[in-house]
Amino acid sequence: MTERLEQQIAFLNEADKLKSVVRGTTLCDASRYENSAEHSWHLTLYALVLADQAGPDVDITRVIKMLILHDLVEIDAGDNPIFGDYDAQAMQVSELAAADRIFGLLPDDLRADLRSIWEEFEAAKTASAQFAKSLDRFQPPMQNLQSGGGSWNDYNVSQTQIAEKVGAKIAIGAPALWAFAKAKIATFFANRPTDQT
Repeated sequence: MTERLEQQIAFLNEADKLKSVVRGTTLCDASRYENSAEHSWHLTLYALVLADQAGPDVDITRVIKMLILHDLVEIDAGDNPIFGDYDAQAMQVSELAAADRIFGLLPDDLRADLRSIWEEFEAAKTASAQFAKSLDRFQPPMQNLQSGGGSWNDYNVSQTQIAEKVGAKIAIGAPALWAFAKAKIATFFANRPTDQT
């Protein structure tokens, strides 16, 4: 019992490091960049509030588990903003190694369970994983819209790039959310000062 508890606490202490991983998206008020732990928490709230947007085969409890776990690998691998310049294959290798190390801190049964939830999210083959991925792609545009452009300004992103990079991924698991976002994004870019396009 003591050894198991030691392992559980070691994992939880390690997970605290996610609070120090700075993301490429600002808070809604644009006061600072969010960290990955805040992002994960916010996504779980998105899942609770937007559960009515999920398909009939989606298990919201499982989605919440995926969203709270999905970015733990960033403790080692860091955040790679979707519009940033990075090697996707190298990132995948780094994230797999991080998953091995971080989930490896847990007792065997928890390690297998939580790692399988993370892997399900990454594979995005199940309805629950697709909805979770959709929320993961939906939240940053909502924050960028609220903050006056946020990371879109930082990366000089066009409306077309947003549609290509995140639109399809949102639409797979939550088509109504993409329709909503697409309309908001179109309005944002139509009203954007020309020196920022």
